[in-house]
Amino acid sequence: MTYDVQSIRKHFPALADGAAAHFDGPGGSQVPDLVGEAVARTLCAAIANRGVVTAAERRAGAVVTEARQAAADLLAAEPGGVVFGRSMTQLTYDFSRALAKNWGDGDEIVVTRLDHDANIRPWVQAAAAAGATVRWADFDPATGELATGAITALLSERTRLVAVTAASNLLGTRPDVPAIAAAVHDAGALLYVDGVHLTPHAAVDVTALGADFYACSPYKFLGPHLGLVAAAPALLETLHPDKLLPSTDAVPERFELGTLPYELLAGTTAAIDFLAGLVPGTGDRRSRLLASLEALEEHENALLTRLDEGLAAIPGVTRYGAPGRHRTPTTLFSVDGVRSQAVYEHLGTQGVNAPASSFYAIECSRHLGLGDTGAVRAGIAPYTTEADVDRLLAGLTSLPR
Repeated sequence: MTYDVQSIRKHFPALADGAAAHFDGPGGSQVPDLVGEAVARTLCAAIANRGVVTAAERRAGAVVTEARQAAADLLAAEPGGVVFGRSMTQLTYDFSRALAKNWGDGDEIVVTRLDHDANIRPWVQAAAAAGATVRWADFDPATGELATGAITALLSERTRLVAVTAASNLLGTRPDVPAIAAAVHDAGALLYVDGVHLTPHAAVDVTALGADFYACSPYKFLGPHLGLVAAAPALLETLHPDKLLPSTDAVPERFELGTLPYELLAGTTAAIDFLAGLVPGTGDRRSRLLASLEALEEHENALLTRLDEGLAAIPGVTRYGAPGRHRTPTTLFSVDGVRSQAVYEHLGTQGVNAPASSFYAIECSRHLGLGDTGAVRAGIAPYTTEADVDRLLAGLTSLPR
């Protein structure tokens, strides 16, 4: 099915003036008009704490119900297992503390050096507080690949949890999560998957992945700034987070501390509906999402190939990871003899937004030999065009050496 990127771009007010080619989507995507309108409409409506007596209370309840269902459709999850929070980082800290209540001396958790620190440090710190041991899985710095065996070799009868990314936010690497999940479950442990960087680029089915917990961030897939975690309601029932005495103990609300941001939930629903309409389609929202995300993946992969081939043709450009392998449309690179920050700043003068950093994947950056400063990252998004890619390549060609 044809992916009409120009028609899609018309819905993004931030792109209207053509001032910049945005390759900064991995840090937060631009937002379509329909999302902004949903946020404003909800903020300006009569709304109150959830209840069933007044129209304002019922409106709030409907916003939450609709957002849980939309997230469930996006992830093939159960709406009753969708937990919203301020960010993926905050939610992961919350879940790490709740899970660690059942850890003790001799227990083990596994983290990887491929991950964003939000799926490392909460677990490391929770393990330290509980007296549990942290075991580290390394990826191959030459290819950027995390072999399934790097994790399975660390599993034992004492393993309680494995935390792994579904796609590296620095390299785009996509580990074999279903294979990892099978081994983790055979060991009697739980799997916490960081899906922040995968969700904007591919269809997700949390059951097929084998994720016990799947975390992602709507602001990475065209929505507003918040996070969510999807898990089976029955699993959530076994966890008892610290909470206020009068707050409900129902799942998933027991994990949502304080009043939810109704306007951001409405924006999340709108973002998912927008994703479902990237290409014309019929059927329920899940069916339309699958069709749209398949078309999106084809569009983004074609642009990634164009970008990779263009970078390979520029002398002095070093690409990290393994271009050509199955990954999200993300490229990390540096230029010989030029600080990555200087590359970023030069591209900015050319109207190209491609920042340089470790992007909180600090263990990954260090393992690549890039230290804490990282390199330049270019991420392709649903609104990226061939002209954007060519603009980036031209900017690099004009870089003073």
